[in-house]
Amino acid sequence: MRILKVVQSYYPFQEKGGTAVKVRALARGLAQRGHNLTVLTADLGFRSNNVSGLKVESCTLGWRAQEDQVEAIYLTTVGRYRSLSLNPRVAAFCRASLKEFDLVHFYGLYDLLAPAVSYFCRRNGIPYVIEPMGMYRPIVRSVPLKQLYHRILGRPLVGGARFLIATSQLEKQELEESGIASSRIVIRRNGVDLPERLPARGEFRRQWGIRKDARIILFLGRLVSKKSPDLLLDAFAHWRGSASEKNDAVLVLAGPEENDGFGMSLRRMAHALGLDQNIRFVGPLYDDAKWQAYRDADVFVLPSQNENFGNTAAEAAGCGTPVIVTDQCGIASFIGQAGLVIPYGSRELVEALAQLLEDREMRQRCQKACAEMARALSWSDPLQQMEELYERCLMKGIRR
Repeated sequence: MRILKVVQSYYPFQEKGGTAVKVRALARGLAQRGHNLTVLTADLGFRSNNVSGLKVESCTLGWRAQEDQVEAIYLTTVGRYRSLSLNPRVAAFCRASLKEFDLVHFYGLYDLLAPAVSYFCRRNGIPYVIEPMGMYRPIVRSVPLKQLYHRILGRPLVGGARFLIATSQLEKQELEESGIASSRIVIRRNGVDLPERLPARGEFRRQWGIRKDARIILFLGRLVSKKSPDLLLDAFAHWRGSASEKNDAVLVLAGPEENDGFGMSLRRMAHALGLDQNIRFVGPLYDDAKWQAYRDADVFVLPSQNENFGNTAAEAAGCGTPVIVTDQCGIASFIGQAGLVIPYGSRELVEALAQLLEDREMRQRCQKACAEMARALSWSDPLQQMEELYERCLMKGIRR
């Protein structure tokens, strides 16, 4: 099959979240299975930023890269607002090349690429699927703008899709509650893509001045309200105050910040709670630096209010680090014995931290179970599901 994947942000622009890593893993996996893959995305800074790790060349549409049999086209960006970009050359791409593809797979919502490309798909009878990435329900911020997007651009985009892909039962339920027919929703979980060799322990501690015997609680993700790092800050402070033994634990908040002042409010909160010596704001971590943080952490916490899956918890478990996630994370059903699943709340998180950090035997049992969780989350089954779903879209009588 000749498959086009359309996504607002793609590797190497990892600061935009886990989408770049996920779509790259799926594209490379399908290419290895013999399919012809192209990713259409936005140029988010090849000229203005020192983007490394990928060889790109200029083309009439913007930039082009070839990696592991996957072609990526980065459309020239003429304007940006948060994660939204304006890419006028998308129309030229569609007129010249869209008919070459058998199927299109859209990732995410609230961008301008998907409405434009889907319009040409409907005109040319090219089937497409949408993976909302937990974005379908307008929540947390800019809710009126998201609702406006649904009324004007989202309705034809979603209405023309063969299927919508949910990454968990939790997300499927949200889609059904938003009016999507169950028959149009397919559940396909995410996978975890681990490096061939994990780094040795100790490098992250050395770099950030954390003692060898200090326990590390790690949060890794965008510092946004939806992921609730403020809840973790509050729970960490309460746990430290109530712990029965001397507490030299360190909370590490790793991830990019957005220009909304939330990161600064976290720093003020940490200072007010007296955590200046027990917290590290380390910024975004990618590639080796990310894996080093996972390896040195004693516990990984994902305290999100709403998370369609939660790949970072799977990555942490792949490094042997026990995890704590809320029951609002799609990955919760995969945790098993590798950690704890808790209701969303500060008291519940305080109790979970106490369990894993003060009970060494329990923590060791969770560490041993991490390998099983990581094996269960390989990309093999999701890739097989994608092939089968694409074939259903192309069956005679389904394709328009």
